[in-house]
Amino acid sequence: MRYWLIIPATGIGSRFGQAIPKQYIPVRGRTVIEWSLAPFLADSQCAGIVVVLAAGDSFWPSVARSLNLTRARSAAPAAAVTTAPGGAHRSASVRNGLAALQQRSKPDDWVLVHDAARPCVPPEDVERLVSRLEFHAVGGLLAAPASDTLKSAGETGQVARTVDRSGLWRALTPQMFRYRRLCEALDSAAAAGQTPTDESQAIEWLGDQPLLVEGSAANIKITSPEDLVIATALLGRPADVAAGGVGVS
Repeated sequence: MRYWLIIPATGIGSRFGQAIPKQYIPVRGRTVIEWSLAPFLADSQCAGIVVVLAAGDSFWPSVARSLNLTRARSAAPAAAVTTAPGGAHRSASVRNGLAALQQRSKPDDWVLVHDAARPCVPPEDVERLVSRLEFHAVGGLLAAPASDTLKSAGETGQVARTVDRSGLWRALTPQMFRYRRLCEALDSAAAAGQTPTDESQAIEWLGDQPLLVEGSAANIKITSPEDLVIATALLGRPADVAAGGVGVS
């Protein structure tokens, strides 16, 4: 069993309100993206990693140097990290990452896609995802059952109705699909002028049914300064720091 990893990291931090893109903000001695990469760098099943970057990204080179130092200090071999250019939106960036793997991957190889701004994914969740999907016909994604009461809003912000949360899940990452099928799904969406919000949606549009694999609600995506506070607290626990991989500075 092996898989490839794609990390779309083209965000510019417009919603975050910071001059530096959120994936490069330092948290407890590492940038957010280094935390997001750590479980995969430490996983012997990860055959290689493609980080998809925005044009003119001036922050990645220092992260790459840090990763090289981390790899040099580690006794265990880590997957090679390469880069690819970003696209106009997330799905286009992921497709560029897949294109960068074309000469190295096989059609039925598994590909995991993980958000650069999800630094708190537990390694055991990644292990569970890979284990559950290894022989699955379609693939799937980490997800968390909706736990809050959900409201549908009207045009002026008033409550229109309370939504039954039974059977509703929050999609997380990583998401895991076969190389060829994911390429087909993203190409089909692009040809139809559709922009999926995640890889699972593109696969669903082909008629497939990805498997939901329950993951930790702590696997948050940083989209606001408040999220960064939460992530800092989560990554401050000794167990999480130890699980984050080698080379914590």
